[in-house]
Amino acid sequence: MTSIFRPRSLPDEASPVTAPAARASAAAPAALTAAIAAAETRPAPVAIADLLAMTKPGITSMVALTAALGYLLAGGVLVSWQLAATLLGTALVAAGASVLNQFWEREPDALMRRTAGRPLPAGRLDPDLALLLGVALGIAGLLELALAVNALTAALGAAALAGYVFIYTPLKKRSSLATVVGAIPGALPPMMGWCAVRGEVDLAAWALFGILFFWQMPHFLAIAWLCREDYARAGFPMLPVLDPGGAWTGRQSVLYGAALVPVSLLPSLLGLTGRIYFGGALALGVAYLGFCLAFAGRRSTGGARRLMFASLLYLPAVLIAMLLDRLAA
Repeated sequence: MTSIFRPRSLPDEASPVTAPAARASAAAPAALTAAIAAAETRPAPVAIADLLAMTKPGITSMVALTAALGYLLAGGVLVSWQLAATLLGTALVAAGASVLNQFWEREPDALMRRTAGRPLPAGRLDPDLALLLGVALGIAGLLELALAVNALTAALGAAALAGYVFIYTPLKKRSSLATVVGAIPGALPPMMGWCAVRGEVDLAAWALFGILFFWQMPHFLAIAWLCREDYARAGFPMLPVLDPGGAWTGRQSVLYGAALVPVSLLPSLLGLTGRIYFGGALALGVAYLGFCLAFAGRRSTGGARRLMFASLLYLPAVLIAMLLDRLAA
């Protein structure tokens, strides 16, 4: 049928009116396809939540809290610029260490179920940006401690940062001793708080270090037992991976848990705390050791999970006992 809108004697392709329109119509899909392709290749906007997650806010907050405890036990003033500077610098160093650790471990993290959703292995964050963020946070924290607190506190912060990023992180792929090495920088924050006030590392500072060090080991071993399949898949030779039966893992938990009991009483024996803390630390230490013994006896998933939860309760409970004792004094 002949169209009433177009003369039959003038074909579509020869029409001076419809030819440009036809070319435009043909070009439109190509332009649309190019725009879609460009949008797909354009980097996604960086989410603030992902940047924040890289700093591990929960762990960073606990690090700052233990530094505050060391500061207060050393006789520091609760409301002071010095305390604020100590906490800020310590938190920045801890956040930088967490970011750099995730930067170096982004590939094995992608192989583990519990870490595959992190910003780097999930592809939501550019590795170069993560590296820049980690370095910037670490340097800012060390400079802040050196300029606003003192050189010794900054040196301890540098030791914690270097130990965690450059020793513990690469050692995780080589030896189960990485857990012990990683507990050292994790135990330095209360010592940093102490040195911010006293300007020296004395026996009391080492006592605070010891509490954090020995507390961490059963905590880490319980987590490693629960995640041993993940660690094996990623190539991390954690102790529970090398010890399938769990006998040595259980004994290690008991040894560190037993050592924690007398070490946790040192603040009272050294005159830093009184009876309130002594009684609380003794009860908590014996209870924590009980969970270690229970796990060592059965070496079950349930026992490891209970030990992990006990460790998460133990540390804040001991810190609260210290604070209550300090307030009472």
